[in-house]
Amino acid sequence: MTAMSQARPVVQTEGKFSIAPVKGATTILQGAIVVMDAGLAVPGKTAVGLVVLGVADQGVNNAGADGAKKVTTERGVFKVFNLPADPILAGDVGKDAYLVDDQTVAKTNGGNTRSVAGKIINVDADGVFVRLGY
Repeated sequence: MTAMSQARPVVQTEGKFSIAPVKGATTILQGAIVVMDAGLAVPGKTAVGLVVLGVADQGVNNAGADGAKKVTTERGVFKVFNLPADPILAGDVGKDAYLVDDQTVAKTNGGNTRSVAGKIINVDADGVFVRLGY
């Protein structure tokens, strides 16, 4: 591209929401942690190499082919469940939380089997607040 020679309209987005194609034969529930897996949105799960988009703004049932439906996700700090077998503690604030499923995080990467979910913001008796989304 060459440098601008005249004014142009500014196109901007808040950067809080994303829209991604959903994997075929996949249901994502409202409020679920959503990840990108091989270029398609799926519910959060234990696997490596996943990118967390955020939480699903609405539920989506893609009974069709890959990408036939899209999911809107929101980035931010959300309360999720803390895995009792690998709990996040108050001293872990500021560290990475690791993805277990579409509503649960853990303290460790599970022997290199879990992707990073996001940063731990706060811990309370019934959950963990994690900054989710790239």
